[in-house]
Amino acid sequence: MSIVTVQLGQCGNQIGFEVFDALFNDSHCPRGLCSKKENEAYQASCKERFFSEEENGVPLARAVLVDMEPKVINQTLSKAARSGRWKYGQHSCFCQKQGSGNNWAYGYSVHGPRHEESIMNLIRKEVEKCDSLSGFFIIMSMAGGTGSGLGAFVTQNLQDQYSSALKMNQIIWPYGTGEVIVQNYNSILTLSHLYRSSDALLVHENDAVHKICAKLMNIKQISFCDINQVLAHQLGSVFQPTYSGEGSFHYRRNPLGIDWQVRPPLSGLPPLGKMSVNREIHFNTSIANLVILRGKDAHSADVGAFKDPALYTSWLEPVHAFNVWKTQRAFRKYERSAALVSNSQSLVKPLDRIVGKAWNMFASRAYLHQYTKFGIEEEDFLDSFTLLEQVIASYCNL
Repeated sequence: MSIVTVQLGQCGNQIGFEVFDALFNDSHCPRGLCSKKENEAYQASCKERFFSEEENGVPLARAVLVDMEPKVINQTLSKAARSGRWKYGQHSCFCQKQGSGNNWAYGYSVHGPRHEESIMNLIRKEVEKCDSLSGFFIIMSMAGGTGSGLGAFVTQNLQDQYSSALKMNQIIWPYGTGEVIVQNYNSILTLSHLYRSSDALLVHENDAVHKICAKLMNIKQISFCDINQVLAHQLGSVFQPTYSGEGSFHYRRNPLGIDWQVRPPLSGLPPLGKMSVNREIHFNTSIANLVILRGKDAHSADVGAFKDPALYTSWLEPVHAFNVWKTQRAFRKYERSAALVSNSQSLVKPLDRIVGKAWNMFASRAYLHQYTKFGIEEEDFLDSFTLLEQVIASYCNL
């Protein structure tokens, strides 16, 4: 069961490189506390999922790289090739030299349709190299320009052409004080379109990752490379396999290794409006939590606190909402590691802030001409606002 990764834009390509590097480094780390047989199964499972046949003895990442300009793609290809451990296939890349700045509409309405056939052909070639396709992992920015618009367009096409394969989008939540003036417009358009076509959104907040670099890692001058390596570590610890206890490593029922309900029900909602959104959330209620424990003492760790019914919405029993995976095989150089994947109310306030800021700009018609000239109408914005207000209200009322 293999995953095809689609790296979109500068953000997606830089993070994608770090993810593949983390996965490869982990699979070739000393086996730690597990047996030689278990470690060999772990390495084989990782290779099957993320890397295809070797070229001159070097594994090729199962990835398609897309960007508006060749610079970032060329840098990413060169960086992987220089490592001498793994690399990208030269035929799995696409770039276009002309772009239109930070305009989501250009990526979605112009660049995507214009190059749909070329991009989807590259993805099809990667899919054909898989003995069994489990899904797509799409890495992209949420607030950038053409990359986020193109990401929404490509995800929609994947849903149309590979409806039975899982589509998971890893999106970067922008800094609260971002430099892109239209980042809130781009964000609401991206989120609303992905909500309709993606099976799951795996979100990382730039501000939260920045704090990890500053406070936990004590990095004085934080670079995007530092942030991307933290993201890659977190993603790798989630996507690497866990031991089944039956002589093999596996990814459980869900093709990408994550088995949790993605969306709360939208039926029976209260009337939309700021009353329900502004209700103070005193507790981070969850729909589902997945804990992944790796390394020493993983099997003896007490995770009983995660089974507390108070953590979950009233219409879900903890037995249906909580899962834990454990393996003695350590992740990279860490003797012990734990990862939590949670579908909860944690993004309600950040989402409400973005929607509010975008609405204030929309009400004054600021920068709308940059979108309407590429075919995104005011009704498209209103549809996005309506959908995201529904999502906010639904999570508020868990």
